[in-house]
Amino acid sequence: PGYKFELGRAAALREGSDLTICATGLMVQRALAAAELLAGEGVSARVLDFHTIKPLDGEALLAAARETGCIVTTEEHSIVGGLGAAVASFLAERCPVPVLRHGVRDVFGRSGKAEQVLEAYGLTPAGIVETARAAMDAVIHMGRPARIRLAVMVDRGHRELPINPEYVGKNVPTARDE
Repeated sequence: PGYKFELGRAAALREGSDLTICATGLMVQRALAAAELLAGEGVSARVLDFHTIKPLDGEALLAAARETGCIVTTEEHSIVGGLGAAVASFLAERCPVPVLRHGVRDVFGRSGKAEQVLEAYGLTPAGIVETARAAMDAVIHMGRPARIRLAVMVDRGHRELPINPEYVGKNVPTARDE
């Protein structure tokens, strides 16, 4: 109800503030099911239906990256050259946030009954949830959560960096705040 197809415009199917799941094709319904599972864990997942990959809806993607801080893409084919690659490439130059691609890894394909093949590749709501957890872990390890609880932060080079004591236990500006 209320769905309107517009070429090059992602359809927002569910609002969320902790992460965004960008889905295409058969994976859209599975992304919505994954969002429900995540909600049961207290995670608020936005779901965007990218029914057209080219042109890519950069406006919706930038808003999602800035507002939720991490992206999971899900597609029922190879992650090489699909939605995940397009999203990662677009955001790398404009708003670098963790982007994890859920789909068929760069392997030779299988054949069989559709549901069995999807299950074999982990293209299930549970598979999306697992990828979403990994994306949120990436955000945590990058120091993106706004509340700093420790006096030492580890940077990407795995070096311990001292934190100004006035920031400990307080909200500080993050990439999501910019």
